[in-house]
Amino acid sequence: MRNDKHAPAAAPVSNFIRQIIDADLAAGKYAGVTWAGQPGPAAVHAGAPVDPAKIRTRFPPEPNGHLHIGHAKSICLNFGLARDYGGVCHLRFDDTNPEKEEQEYVDAIIDAVRWLGFDPGANLYFASDYFDFMAAAAEYLIASGHAYVDSQSAEDMRRNRGTLTEPGRDSPFRERGAAENLALFRRMAAGEFPDGSHVLRARIDMAAPNINLRDPAIYRIRNAEHHRTGGKWCVYPMYTYAHPIEDALERITHSICTLEFEDQRPFYDWLLDKLAEGGLLAWPLPQQIEFARLNLSYAVLSKRKLIQLVQEKHVDGWDDPRLPTLAGARRRGYTPAGFRLFAERIGVAKADSWIDYGVLEECMREDLNEHAPRRIAVLDPLKLIIDNYPHEQEEDCFAPNHPQKPEWGKRALPFSRELWIEREDFAEHPPKGYFRLFPGNSVRLRYGFVVKCTGCEKDAAGNIVAVHCEYFPDSKSGTPGADAYKVKGNLHWLSARHACTAETRLYDRLFRAPNPGAGGGDYLADLNPDAKRIIPACLEPSLKDAQPEERFQFERHGYFVADRVDSRPGQPVFNRAVTLKDSWSKAG
Repeated sequence: MRNDKHAPAAAPVSNFIRQIIDADLAAGKYAGVTWAGQPGPAAVHAGAPVDPAKIRTRFPPEPNGHLHIGHAKSICLNFGLARDYGGVCHLRFDDTNPEKEEQEYVDAIIDAVRWLGFDPGANLYFASDYFDFMAAAAEYLIASGHAYVDSQSAEDMRRNRGTLTEPGRDSPFRERGAAENLALFRRMAAGEFPDGSHVLRARIDMAAPNINLRDPAIYRIRNAEHHRTGGKWCVYPMYTYAHPIEDALERITHSICTLEFEDQRPFYDWLLDKLAEGGLLAWPLPQQIEFARLNLSYAVLSKRKLIQLVQEKHVDGWDDPRLPTLAGARRRGYTPAGFRLFAERIGVAKADSWIDYGVLEECMREDLNEHAPRRIAVLDPLKLIIDNYPHEQEEDCFAPNHPQKPEWGKRALPFSRELWIEREDFAEHPPKGYFRLFPGNSVRLRYGFVVKCTGCEKDAAGNIVAVHCEYFPDSKSGTPGADAYKVKGNLHWLSARHACTAETRLYDRLFRAPNPGAGGGDYLADLNPDAKRIIPACLEPSLKDAQPEERFQFERHGYFVADRVDSRPGQPVFNRAVTLKDSWSKAG
């Protein structure tokens, strides 16, 4: 089977971000830029020149949760741009909040990025790599009059910030002198004050129409252990302060983020300009470019809601195949190539829009259809007895591993007197247009013989427990004369003597409403009770040896994967990734 990570990239599709990059490269914007003399980790700044024909992008997750499907779009965009322009993409963890960050999330994020087919290699960084520089930059801003320590309560700061239609009011501490501010900030860093007693704010304009320029906080007190720096720091930078500095220190050329950061761009530029004017950073500075985030129907991508779903056990953990996390998608059987195709297909836009979940599913179908071997599974088994087939006789029928790929060869399917068929493939009193088994009708057992139904058995309650038929010995598929039999029904089957049984999980969309909780309702009320069904399916014998994460098409039923967590040698557990056809388009 194909290694997704080495699949050839599709031809790039132009978009407004590529147009910006093309113009920057044509203008030689980065010619002569080097790492030399830049602060930060030595591994980053080895003095190597930044190739003027290349770019540097970054994917900057916070290590306080698992990545979701929306992040896949950003990963594919940032790493894909770097790949297509011969540049590099940095995987950088914005670990500025010590109370919510864990190494577990760091490891899970790295694993997810690599699974999608992108390896940051040596370009793996952390915001905490730059804490010393950030503190020094804060002291420069204080000394140059661009920052001050505010001792208001959080409530007073909120009240004095103003609204979208009313200007803010200056803090009573805004005119503190630089020397006093610097002393206070150093005492904050030394751990002399409790959390929340002071914050360091940029001094910009409390009457600015953009509320993000009304003296935003850039440092706060957090007397907490950090997962990488331990107890070294008692103050931690705000994300909006740290992020532009990280970009500049790493010489990022194009800092690509989602639209909710558009209003933050003026502060991004203000901060970098001030630090460059003071000689702390070098020109040219990174430019922030915003694009529309992924809004996916029948899903929630809010971190708060995902945490609630996990903590309240509406799902079985962060890698539950129903959850729109990348860990869940991987376990469900979604493919890296399917995600890359999805990112390419939905494109990059400036305006928010909704993408139907069916688009993602169809991308997965396209990739799985191309690369998944075919196998047979009977999900709701009903015994079929061939009365005129010898009791102890066995023989092989042969089925292609992929109908469009003859080079994949065929596999043997054992045939015997008693078979399993799908219960829906028999009707004692068939409706009009029913071409499957019913008394007196003939069908072909796919890859096998033509059989004619002679009747059925029932238990005391009137339930059908077995179907009887007779077969035509000269009708075996692939043998001379078999084509003489013309029947409309074609059923899949398994030898009851040879089939194995495995736990099979039929997954569907987690929510039954396109926009869960729309109109202010409770999104939990829109959970789909049928998003997970567990059945003991009958499978063809070869599936007993399926390895974790091996994917197959179960004919008629969809694409399935051997669960990467619960499968054991000789005892696979199968998850349905996606059905063969979209069953939601009409329902929606």
